[in-house]
Amino acid sequence: MMDLIGVFKARGAQITFASAAQRGEHSVDLEAQGVVTASISLNCSSFDSFVAELKPEVVIFDRFFTEEQFGWRVERSCASALRILDTEDLHCLRHARHQALKQGRQVQREDFFGELAQREIAAIWRCDLSLIISDYEFNLLQHTFGVAKDVLHYLPLLALRDAYDVSEWRRFSDRQHCVVIGNFRHAPNWDAVQYLRSQIWPKIRKSIPTLECHIYGAYPPPKALQLHSEKLGFLVKGWATDAAAVVEGARLCLAPLRFGAGQKGKLLEAMECGTPSITSDIGAEGMHGEMPWCGAIVKDSAQFAEDFAAAVLRFYEDQAAWQAAQLQGRALIASRFSRNAHLAQFEQRIDELLPQLERHRMLHFNSVMLRHQTLKSHQYMSQWIEAKNRLAAVDGDVL
Repeated sequence: MMDLIGVFKARGAQITFASAAQRGEHSVDLEAQGVVTASISLNCSSFDSFVAELKPEVVIFDRFFTEEQFGWRVERSCASALRILDTEDLHCLRHARHQALKQGRQVQREDFFGELAQREIAAIWRCDLSLIISDYEFNLLQHTFGVAKDVLHYLPLLALRDAYDVSEWRRFSDRQHCVVIGNFRHAPNWDAVQYLRSQIWPKIRKSIPTLECHIYGAYPPPKALQLHSEKLGFLVKGWATDAAAVVEGARLCLAPLRFGAGQKGKLLEAMECGTPSITSDIGAEGMHGEMPWCGAIVKDSAQFAEDFAAAVLRFYEDQAAWQAAQLQGRALIASRFSRNAHLAQFEQRIDELLPQLERHRMLHFNSVMLRHQTLKSHQYMSQWIEAKNRLAAVDGDVL
């Protein structure tokens, strides 16, 4: 989101960041960066006058459920605005994998076609352009869900810089221990921490009794803090004030993800810090293409825990393999996460769409049909909730 804001700031645009969420203690100070912020309410017609007065040329929805809530209002109040959906990742893909994991089986094609997928794909069709973070998901949308390529745009995570000098990174001998980093409220992260603690870390500690694993992440619940063990060197640290410093101080970044979607910011940050990573197929998905990984990708199998532990031990102790992995991370950044290249392509796409928006919309009957039918259902549901809340407030005043 900050990268997208940066694109429009560079174009001289006036930016308004509107959110129905409460501001958190770690929220970015957008006002200090010249961005106007506004608080909006769910299921409330006050948004209609807000957006009509604003008259935006471009509207970006942060994930599909935001488009469901506000998309029909935007279309009704400012139909000429270019509507962009920032998918972040495919929620239906993550959900399908989670359900399969809980049932102890592999994901099947039919797992993708549930209610969540229907809502998410409908939102993609209703928007003029959807930003897709992973090339795996880009292909999945086209070949499994039949979404037209010209309503999608590949925009991966972006490195802070396009090139890194190895001499800037801390050396192998100056680093110690392993690090895991990720928001505890994100289900794949929480599952990975539990699995690492119960199935993988005891095997690693058996070989290197002094090795520690430092677990960082926002919002650690009490059950996460209970995993903390000085005896096992499994240390739950909570929020990291400077995540980059934490990652750069570690010799390895661990991410034994068993389900999920999109790209993993923690693994890109590890590349930027020169820290090799050990992860799973799902962890590295959409991040390396045909290029070698910056560490090890452990294949899903009955021996996953054993293989993951072995990979950690190898890269933790083998300096030559560690240094080679560090260089592979630098190559991945330059090839796949170039800030300048991807942001330029995104700007070009916007410039192509704005002057021919109506023609673009008329090319896809699915889009026209879903905006007509599905948006009506969202509209009526939202208006019903608003009326119900209004009546409840009146009844409360009477009482």
